[in-house]
Parts: sequence; structure tokens; C-alpha cells
Amino acid sequence: MRPQKTSLMQAPIEFDRELIVRYDGKGPRYTSYPTADRFVAGLSQEAHAAVLKRRTPGALAMPLSLYFHLPFCNTVCYYCGCNKIITKDQSKADQYLDYLSQEVQMYDDLLPNRPPVSQLHLGGGTPTFLSHAQLQRLMDVVNTHFTLQKNGEYSIEIDPRKVGEETIKHLGRLGFNRMSVGIQDFNTEVQVAVNRIQSEEETRTVIEAARMYGFRSVSVDLIYGLPKQTAATIAETIDRVLLLKPDRIALYNYAHLPERFMPQRRINAEELPSAEVKLDILQNSIEQLTQAGYVLIGMDHFALPNDDLAVAQRRGRLQRNFQGYSTHADCDLLAFGVSSIGKVGASYFQNVKTLDEYYAKLDEKAFPVERGLTMNRDDVIRRAAIQALMCQFQLFYQPFEVGYMIDFSDYFSDELRLLQPLVVDGLLTLELEGIFVTPKGRMLIRSIAMVFDAYLRTKTTKARYSQLI
Repeated sequence: MRPQKTSLMQAPIEFDRELIVRYDGKGPRYTSYPTADRFVAGLSQEAHAAVLKRRTPGALAMPLSLYFHLPFCNTVCYYCGCNKIITKDQSKADQYLDYLSQEVQMYDDLLPNRPPVSQLHLGGGTPTFLSHAQLQRLMDVVNTHFTLQKNGEYSIEIDPRKVGEETIKHLGRLGFNRMSVGIQDFNTEVQVAVNRIQSEEETRTVIEAARMYGFRSVSVDLIYGLPKQTAATIAETIDRVLLLKPDRIALYNYAHLPERFMPQRRINAEELPSAEVKLDILQNSIEQLTQAGYVLIGMDHFALPNDDLAVAQRRGRLQRNFQGYSTHADCDLLAFGVSSIGKVGASYFQNVKTLDEYYAKLDEKAFPVERGLTMNRDDVIRRAAIQALMCQFQLFYQPFEVGYMIDFSDYFSDELRLLQPLVVDGLLTLELEGIFVTPKGRMLIRSIAMVFDAYLRTKTTKARYSQLI
């Protein structure tokens, strides 16, 4: 693995407000390339089965990553844009688990018996909507069809309002060793405005229990740009979060899209902070977190220097997938449940988005997939370029020229020309051996990565991308 250019990687980030305002716009987050809005509808059963059967002998030995989408929530958080179902009827999860089991069995019929798994993630919705017995049942299904490796990464998203120490103890017994804890904001007025009332004590109980029962890493989620937030209130929330000492912190930018996400219509748009205040919040938060010893991994993720994410970035093996930044190599990802997105080899595939469609497909003994895409050679090369920039903030030409048998400067001549204005603005440098993002360019890494996205230049999309900053 080529070493990092440490002089740039270790330099503190530079927050250039004028450049951020000038370059800010909307664009993909690049959890995949091509992005999900480029997937083609009408993926056939035969085509999907063929993708699974085409796993090469080498891939058979490569561990899998598994994702289960559990869409149920007890209450609605007004800011949420996830695919979710609001209900207090826990029996609905029993029916959903029946169908998840069917879907897993369909994959098992086409894959080798009990393939190894190095990553597992339960997302939602609220995975801890499930009872202890229901979580046990789901993990029994997983262990029946797959072999979880001893040193794997097994994570779950937690809502501290719905669980306590006993649930965390139960999750530890089931094999989970990482968790993501939703906080968003500790300010009471902000919590009321977004319908998520959560005490600091509830949150502390969950995090302390995770450490007590052997969880290797705890991540917390915060959101800036919510109603009634100010730079001062966010600074206070971060101070309180730092007392909890999470291993990772995600600081997401709230995207207000009420025409797309109905719960957001309950948010009073007049109470949202202005663009100027949001920049104040972001700048102050980055300074606050880095001064506390956290490393900016990329975009909106921070980690302690000894956390696996920070170590992986220093060693040049950080990855990015549909769950965000990852420490593992580019595993095949099998995704189960409504709206989930998987990837096997060069092919992406996404399930139907509603419970009725999901159940109907499985009742027909059919995979519940509705759309997908198989990458061509150009997609694969561009995906690698975007991954290098998003994860390492640098791109060396030689691995591309050797691995893909291309002359980088010739293959990407248009892109290198389009990068020249960014060089003039000090966002990156173009050197003989590669492309290197500067400390001020790291804040605009999505803008840099977008230059390598051929679809943005050649094909229109109906997708509504989030703000870059």
C-alpha cells in the first residue's frame, strides 16, 4: 500500500469561508459510484440471480458485508429523511422478520454454504424497536446462513430513549461490538422543535453500558442546521458530548426537503439557522472537535486518533460504502429489507421501498429487487479515483496506470483540465506522482470528487442532492 503524503495529511484543516461560499452547491455524498440515482429500474430476477452466481472463486473466500434495514420507529423525528414506518405495534416486526428470513434463504440457495462475514450493520428506522426476542431471532437467522468472523465489525444503530443497560448487555451477547448512538442535539428547545426529547442521562447510560459489555467503538450522530440552533447552543452540545468520550462523532448537515420528506413539513422553516450561522456552527465545531483531539476523517466524520477509522486512513486503506466510512476492504455487500442497497462484484442492486411491495415479491418467491446497475470499465476506474480522494485526500497515478493499464494524464485529460481552477484557488496540487488535496481543500472534497463523475456531465438526473457544506 502506498504511504500517505504525511505533510498534508497531518496539517490542520483550513476553513476558508470565501472559498466555501463560492464552491458550495449540491452534489452526491459518494457512498457509491455510480450514485444510486443512476440505477436502472426493472432489474430482472434472472439478471440478479446471475450476479450472485458469478462470484468468482477468489470472491468466494472474500468475507461478505451484511446490511439489514429495520424500518420501524415508535415516534417520528421531524428532521428524518430515512425510509421508516411509524408504529407502536411490535407484532409488525414479527411479520417483517418472517419475510427477512425468506429473503436470506433465497440468497443462501445461490451462495456457498455459510459464507464468512466480516461486517454486519443493522440500520433503520430504529433497530432497537425490536424486542430482545426479535433481535435474537434475527441473529439466529444470520448465524444459520453465515459465519461471523471472530474479529469482524458488527454494528447497530441505537435510540437511547428506547433502551437501557439490559438491552445493551443483550446486544453484546448477540455479538454486536460497535454502535451508533443518535443524539442530534442536547438543547431542549431544539429537541422540542424536532420532536426528539432525549436526556443526556439516557445517552450516558447507553454509552457506559456499551463499554461495560465489550463494545469496541461507540459513535454518536449530531445534526447542525436544525430549528433554533445557534453557534452557542451547538458548542454547548458538543461540550456535553465530549464528556461522553465517544470514539467517533458524525456531524451531519440537515437537509430541509419538506416536499420530499413529509415529517419535515412540521418544522417551522423560519426557525432554521441562516446559511451564515450554519457556517459559523461548522467552523466552530471543527475547531472544537479537533482541539479536543479528534481527527477529521472526511466530510462530516471525526474519530479519535487510535480509532480504527483514523488508523485505516493513516494506512491508506479507508473505504467508503453505503454505511459511510469503513475500515474493511471492498467487500461484497448483501442487503436485506425494504429499500436496502447491495453490491456484488461490479453490480449494485436495490430493493423495493414499501412493505406491501416487499411482501408481495417474496410471496411470489421472487427477489424483492427493483433496480440496479452493473459498472462498466470506466465506472470502475472512476469509482476508484473518487474513493481515493474521498477517503485519503490524495490520488497516486501509478496504481491506476498499472492496475487499469491506462495513462492517467491521457485518460483523465478533461478532468485534469477542469481541476486547474481548483489548483489556482489552492484546493489541491497537481504533481508528477498524483493529486493532493490541501488542508483548505478538504472541506470541499465533494466538489473535487465531482470533477471525476462522468454522469454529472453527460446525463441528467431527477435526484435532489444535499448541500456540499
